Amino acid sequence: MRTLTAIFLSALLVTVGRGAEAVTPAAAPPLMDEVVVTGERTGPGMWHVHRGAAQVWILGSMSPLPKGITWRSAQVEQVLGDAQQVLVQKPFDIGIARILWLLITEHSVLMVRGGKRLKDVMPAELHTRFAVQRAKYTDDAEKWERFRPLIAAAFLQQAAFHQVGLSTRLDLGAAVRALAKKHHVPVEEIKIAGVSDVVDALKTLPPATENTCVAAALVTVERDLPRLLDRAQAWASGNVERIAKLREPAEVDACRASLDTGIGAADLIARMRRTWLGAIEGNLQKGGVTMAVVNMDMLLEPGGLLDELRAAGYDVDSP
Repeated sequence: MRTLTAIFLSALLVTVGRGAEAVTPAAAPPLMDEVVVTGERTGPGMWHVHRGAAQVWILGSMSPLPKGITWRSAQVEQVLGDAQQVLVQKPFDIGIARILWLLITEHSVLMVRGGKRLKDVMPAELHTRFAVQRAKYTDDAEKWERFRPLIAAAFLQQAAFHQVGLSTRLDLGAAVRALAKKHHVPVEEIKIAGVSDVVDALKTLPPATENTCVAAALVTVERDLPRLLDRAQAWASGNVERIAKLREPAEVDACRASLDTGIGAADLIARMRRTWLGAIEGNLQKGGVTMAVVNMDMLLEPGGLLDELRAAGYDVDSP
């Protein structure tokens, strides 16, 4: 999704992904999968934002990505050789203890209430499609029936991603942190949202919006996984034009539009944009060379960060 809505849904996926590990006794995978750095591929491009001697180089991140995907670090390391600061998003603090606490204190937000099950609250057409896809990824015909529709859909999407080798746990920021440490460049973590922010947004999410986004998640699982894989490979090779051409399904656009016009989610999305814009402009005003790792959707959406920086009078050179 080329929209900040993708950030909200990615945050939800990270949150419920760890929640699944907390409530499932099976062995849990690591919190973050490794992003492999190599010198043998073109690698994702970087946007160069500048005014006078002040420069910010922006590396666009993406989720989900194939496990074990590689990207070339040569340009990143070249920039780090001159940089005085690196900006990365602060990772979500979502350990097992935190998830268990949420399951206790926010039970009514995450689960179906009143003794009902998912099939009782999800529209029949959506639940039928959900059940068909669930059967492909688990032998448990009752799996996720206790969770509210959007949470259950996010669990299903995670399971589908896992089966095709996609991961929402790949942390490009961690790879850049390691390179920054190698070059002795200070790292500033930008907190754009926390788990509690996502939970608060869920509290005010209208049922109609939730069902619209459940439909988007189902379309992703049913027929959009090849596009996500293609998009990830375009990212790894630095093909921004290809990324722009890989349009999301109409159902995902509808989810985006519904979230963006709501209260809780829209407020969270706007705060994410303001936080990153403030951090980037603050470093441009200080001068020197800064590198930032920012979600690709936040950069490319119409009216997104790149458009706002251009409107503020900064020169923005594309990869």
